[in-house]
Amino acid sequence: MKRFVVFLISLSFLSCFPGTIFANTNTVQKPKNFIMMVMDGTNSDAVTLARWYKGGRLALDDILAGGARTYSYHSAITDSAAAGTALATGRKSVVHSIGMTPADRRGGIGLGSGESGRPVNPEQSLVPAASILEAAQKAGKATGIVATSPIQHATPAAFSSHVANRSVMEDIAEQQVYQGLDVVLGGGLQYLLPESRRDGENLVKTIFNSGYAFVDKKKVMEQASPGKLWGVFAPDAIANEIDRNEYFPQQPSLADMTSKALSSLKKDREGFFLFVEGSKVDWAAHSNDPVGMVSEILSFDAAVETAVDFAKKDGETLVIAVTDHGNSGLTIGNRRTDKTYAVSHPSTFITPLKKAKISLEGALWLLRKDRSNLREVAGLYGLDDLRRDEWMRLKRAGSELQVGKELTRMLGKRAKLGFTTYGHTGEDVFLYAYGPGRPTGLINNTDIAPMVASYWGVDLGSLGSEKFIHAADFYRGKGYSVRVDQSNAANPVLVAEKPGVKLAYPAHKNFHYQNGKLIKQTGITVYGGGKFYIPREVSPGK
Repeated sequence: MKRFVVFLISLSFLSCFPGTIFANTNTVQKPKNFIMMVMDGTNSDAVTLARWYKGGRLALDDILAGGARTYSYHSAITDSAAAGTALATGRKSVVHSIGMTPADRRGGIGLGSGESGRPVNPEQSLVPAASILEAAQKAGKATGIVATSPIQHATPAAFSSHVANRSVMEDIAEQQVYQGLDVVLGGGLQYLLPESRRDGENLVKTIFNSGYAFVDKKKVMEQASPGKLWGVFAPDAIANEIDRNEYFPQQPSLADMTSKALSSLKKDREGFFLFVEGSKVDWAAHSNDPVGMVSEILSFDAAVETAVDFAKKDGETLVIAVTDHGNSGLTIGNRRTDKTYAVSHPSTFITPLKKAKISLEGALWLLRKDRSNLREVAGLYGLDDLRRDEWMRLKRAGSELQVGKELTRMLGKRAKLGFTTYGHTGEDVFLYAYGPGRPTGLINNTDIAPMVASYWGVDLGSLGSEKFIHAADFYRGKGYSVRVDQSNAANPVLVAEKPGVKLAYPAHKNFHYQNGKLIKQTGITVYGGGKFYIPREVSPGK
């Protein structure tokens, strides 16, 4: 009888939710718009710490829906490239790969995820996989990406490009420029400029010629008319929020960029897909910098509030927020609280952090090369009470990296925070969702993209087959001779020839040449892992 009562209670509890990840898409209200938000590299203790620091509820708290598993194709602990690819395409992938996944779907280490657990062949070829952004384009929707990192960084790249290795950021940039996005806002100017690209291409000029309004300052962004918009506000990443307000006020916040993107994308009658990343919680976590972590979590939370406010007014927008993986193993409490944890007021952990006026990144940016202002910088980081032995350790630090490690160790010790690693961690993470068709419960990171694509009548597997044909195999099967022209090593071109016909496909662009005539494509030509992939609709097939 007790078991039956528990069962009924469980059913009653589940009925309170408007949908689950396994809901029948024929009965669930389907969202017109989808905002995918990723808080990179954030474990649960970091979110708790940010809430204590703020002194009130987070916007995220009101939309907590469940949890997400984060493992990759071959590792219990993922990197951002594989994690972003899983979120974007619905497929597990391997370290460093962006929008490309193992061709053999039977491998991997998944438990209860439809994957067999067979050993992974590290030499296995990778193939492009269609993303939820490309599904949105297929459904006729506007698309945008927003990030505080360079937009060519792993997670935004996974939603907007396809390369075998995340390190080829120039290729990622080129694909993004030719991907047909409607709004792009973030960092990464250096990857668009000819002087810093191996191929010497001026992608800023290409952006202008493609009809975008190109902006590089917050005020200019805010004044830009609705329409195609490309904003790049830093050579690399946008500053951490705690540093941005004081030292980089010309840069927009993540919430600013999210608001501007929504005001532009909402004009599309068919709806939109917007990807938003709070990129730099992860960066701060890699440095074990609790100030930077809290700064960027609160920055992300403000963007979530902006997105959810839009969704509440709109009524047709699904918002999902999740982190791609944990990082640093941050704990509230360490060996110094072994005997005092039960009487540790939140101020024990927060007061030392509140003394800091800048993040570690800001501190190292302010530090002069001769370190003549080291004590001043330490004070700005909240360490205005250095003991003699601490000061000596700082002075003796051999590199800027070592200075940073000493600063964060000292602050972490004062705040009684623990860190287990400078790398990623493999725990499940919180899932946040609001709006029609929202998922609930414990899901896999591969569940989100195919679920939302199905709401729009798009099957990601079929879309991948349409967008990414192995070009050499296709044309050889049609009697063409095929070669890769690498006379310009930075700009490889696939050439397919037979009597009377010469086709040339430049890598990473949305056009090709047929007998010298430029032909526009609806998708990009992908060059990854030494192979070319082209959209099916542009292949003559004769």
